[in-house]
Amino acid sequence: MNILKNNIYTITVSLIILYLSMATPSTFVRSGFFDIPHLDKFVHFGLYFLLMGTMILEHRRSLTDTRKLLLMALIPFFFGIIVEFMQSEFTRNRKGEILDMIADTGGVFSALFLWLFFKPYHFLNKSK
Repeated sequence: MNILKNNIYTITVSLIILYLSMATPSTFVRSGFFDIPHLDKFVHFGLYFLLMGTMILEHRRSLTDTRKLLLMALIPFFFGIIVEFMQSEFTRNRKGEILDMIADTGGVFSALFLWLFFKPYHFLNKSK
């Protein structure tokens, strides 16, 4: 039960991603305003950036070295691959795409690098 409590936001974001990934495309209302080519790739990037960022923030006190952070990044990385596989195998209207996986990975590693860049400043300001 403690694992659920310690990861409630990560689990919530993961479930939202899973729902959005498995829902039929007609679930999403299309309007002319959002007729941007490859918008779904930006959405993939943003969702996985949010997932990794949530994981980092939930576990920021235990991330004592970069190795732990890199190991943590494997979770949303493989989650993205599994979700794309599930789209191909378990839905009729969705298909898994390599470009989606690349966008997912880009979001994960962007959040990771952003944390690595700002972490020294975070700890520097806390010590004052």
